[in-house]
Amino acid sequence: MHDPTGMASIQPISFYKAQPSLEPVAPDQKGRFHTMAKPIGSTCNIDCTYCYYLHKEHLLNQQRGRRMEVSMLERYIRQYIEAQNGDEIIFSWQGGEPTMLGIDFFREIIEIQRKYAPEGRRISNDLQTNGTMLDDDWCLFLKEHDFLVGVSIDGPRELHDAFRLDRKGQPTFDKVMRGIGYLKKHGVKFNTLTVVNRVNARRPLDVYRFLRNELDSRYIQFIPCVEPKDFHSVAPQHWPAESMPMLGSSAAKPGNADSVVTDWSVDPDDWGYFLSRTFDEWLKRDVGRVLVNLFETAVVQTNGRAAQTCVTAEFCGKALAIEHDGEVYACDHYVYPDWSLGNIRDVHLGEMAFSTRQQTFGYAKRDTLPTYCRQCKHLKLCWGECPKNRFVRSPEGEPGLNYLCSGIRRFHDHAGPELRRLAKIAV
Repeated sequence: MHDPTGMASIQPISFYKAQPSLEPVAPDQKGRFHTMAKPIGSTCNIDCTYCYYLHKEHLLNQQRGRRMEVSMLERYIRQYIEAQNGDEIIFSWQGGEPTMLGIDFFREIIEIQRKYAPEGRRISNDLQTNGTMLDDDWCLFLKEHDFLVGVSIDGPRELHDAFRLDRKGQPTFDKVMRGIGYLKKHGVKFNTLTVVNRVNARRPLDVYRFLRNELDSRYIQFIPCVEPKDFHSVAPQHWPAESMPMLGSSAAKPGNADSVVTDWSVDPDDWGYFLSRTFDEWLKRDVGRVLVNLFETAVVQTNGRAAQTCVTAEFCGKALAIEHDGEVYACDHYVYPDWSLGNIRDVHLGEMAFSTRQQTFGYAKRDTLPTYCRQCKHLKLCWGECPKNRFVRSPEGEPGLNYLCSGIRRFHDHAGPELRRLAKIAV
């Protein structure tokens, strides 16, 4: 019988049972995509000057130190596994600083993964860390469960400590080196990630030789530091066209009064110089021995094959980010309310990953390229680099050109002949 008062639904508290929430059902479509999980949000024990993530605490109204609840963690792991169809399912854990979660949190991850592991398929984990909290216990755990660890380090002491300081403004180099020592002691696989900024970009060989010789890094990732001054509040691709400076102008370079980027952002021409010098050193001594992300993919793409990195691929959109509260974003660099895809409490992660909205985001990488890019001889080696960096105008005044364009062209003009030679060998 219809009860217009709604009172029939009220039950004595001793008889009340909460109704289980309906879990989103996995979509029929499955595929390979990657999600960067941020189970501790932006919480970090250090305070890098150039960090692109610390401000999420305020932007997303995060409570410092809050972590992903176990129920949400299980929901994420289950949905991620359900949406994948590859032989290997790779989980990536980042922050903030994920080691602040403690080892027991990661033991929970392993147990949940075992619970949902599909028969005949491999689950693996990688962890990106600043390295300062690594010790014997951490490294014993990481070794036991075969984690691949990425360590953020920007070169020798004076270059690393230029921007990577703790919350008291003290240098972190010694703590990072100590952490790397523990990784080596216990035989944990690790690679290095170096942010190329306005300072270390001018000392490419010092950076590269330090990583190769002092750390014995055999997989080196270089990522350029590019930050518009308003990145704390304005989401990528939401810049008004009239605010975009011309390529090569003072406003399109760091350190000038009218610059649109932070003072620590890499100068575009320095980025080309850095890549060219390190490429020459790598070519002379380390081909096949040291893997450098941007050089490896340059060889592969010169050979006409698909890119190995999202920034140099024709399309993007297959690298999502999930925050500690279950909110999913189009990309790790697009964690802004404008680019939220939804929450895994309400929508299955796989449905968001293959949604029309996310596919449109991915295809836009190619479809929004300015004419200057489409006519460039290096187009298929670059594809306009990352869309988050497209905030300058081409020489013809067309908006949407990549801030790093001149440096990228400089590198490929320099390295082109050797890349073509290596591509023939790699066939």
